[in-house]
Amino acid sequence: MIGTALPHRTQLSPNFGERKDGKSINCLVLHYTGMRSSTEACEWLCNDASEVSSHYLIDEAGGIVQMVGENMRAWHSGVSTWFAEDDLNSTSIGIEIHNLGHHGYADFPLIQMLTVVVLCKDILHRHKIAPRMVLAHSDIAPGRKVDPGEKFDWRMLHQHGVGHWVEPEPISGGTFLQMGDQGDGVMALQAMLKLYGYGIDVNGVFDQRTKIVVEAFQRHFRTALVDGIADQSTVGTLHKLLQSR
Repeated sequence: MIGTALPHRTQLSPNFGERKDGKSINCLVLHYTGMRSSTEACEWLCNDASEVSSHYLIDEAGGIVQMVGENMRAWHSGVSTWFAEDDLNSTSIGIEIHNLGHHGYADFPLIQMLTVVVLCKDILHRHKIAPRMVLAHSDIAPGRKVDPGEKFDWRMLHQHGVGHWVEPEPISGGTFLQMGDQGDGVMALQAMLKLYGYGIDVNGVFDQRTKIVVEAFQRHFRTALVDGIADQSTVGTLHKLLQSR
């Protein structure tokens, strides 16, 4: 149940079920709607034909709609992985944040972001969710999903006590890893990404999957340039995150 201090309305979705195998809530997944309006998004998430849902939707004016009870398993993560968990729907709470997405991608309004902060803090406090378990949809489904995207203000959330984040290392020259590279450097990069939680094989080959995961990492933690190339800025930021965790 959402904290009583948060104003919201309820529009129940039929798309939910029991959390499987007695799994408990340990993460929070943030999405953007990618639709033309928050009303259209709410109707879709509450339509049984869509087979998708989320626990909450935050509209562009900062209004909150609750669609699924937190004790239930909403259908927001799809095929996803984090720390080898492949049923994120059973271990997470999902928040959809209205934004048109990468087809006309716009900044998230401040009033909306402030509501995201307040709702996230309420959920994290009640469920004792660790900062490193506040995730982007793109973190748990690299390549398949890119939301909430590089315009989402993770820095602001962290400044208000939500999520794990460090100041990204500045972009500069120097050595980098990219598609086709092989060896110990690639293996070390993959091992660090896996240690942080990403679903990636540690095989020493900078393959398509590695590029996709690097892009997902950049989209969350080094948003100035999302290109799938593991430059010194990307690797340094990842190293700082692991150290600070």
